[in-house]
Amino acid sequence: MDSAAPAPAPYREGLPPQPPGPPEGEQHVTVSETARDLVIGMADGLTLPFALAAGLSGAVTANPPIVTAGLTVIAAGGVALGLGGYLAARTDAQHYAAERRREEQETHDYPEREKWEVSAILHRYGLRGETLQRATEAVASDRRRWVDFMMRFELELAEPVPGRAASSAVTTAGAYVAGGLIPIAPYMLLNETMPALAWSAALTGIALFGFGWLKARVTGLPALRGAVQRLAVGGVAAALAFVVAGLVGG
Repeated sequence: MDSAAPAPAPYREGLPPQPPGPPEGEQHVTVSETARDLVIGMADGLTLPFALAAGLSGAVTANPPIVTAGLTVIAAGGVALGLGGYLAARTDAQHYAAERRREEQETHDYPEREKWEVSAILHRYGLRGETLQRATEAVASDRRRWVDFMMRFELELAEPVPGRAASSAVTTAGAYVAGGLIPIAPYMLLNETMPALAWSAALTGIALFGFGWLKARVTGLPALRGAVQRLAVGGVAAALAFVVAGLVGG
């Protein structure tokens, strides 16, 4: 009876079928661009309208002016952040496309220089001698892969996701509006300013703490520290706005 161990599964392109290490794989924290847009929009949406409402509460005694000012800031801020996100994403896409066209042209016009640049990059990663030469020729054997390599390792540019500009604008603006309505809602539902301010502070504080907690968890930072920091930023901004508005109004 043959007791030899079964032959291993065939490799794919020279790679082992199963990477060594824990079965669940490596644990890394990655943050998508959509999550980043949500963070930017929600952070500003919670902080700025709350600071404005708190500041006006120290200067006026009626809620309608606070609601009007708050909704105006939410609308203007949502448009500004959304447009800013759209333009930033468009600029990134245009920059990437221009650099890729330039890199493609250089591989046609100056192939030997571009191969030397590939070798220089691989040399930094420890390749030497015949191994370096073979790796360089392998990269340069396919022009698209060659350009991909140069974009990634020479220029350190990642290809933008299609439709990124529009999705960034919608996500950032929507998150800002959603965050901004939290501190303004009590002024819309209550008649007296001070009770509305108390509810606004409580709701915004809870939202800031929870948002800071989630943001820290997503980015791999200590969750409690992230929550406290976000809450402190919102509290300081609101307190300063309240004091300044009271001084000016007084």
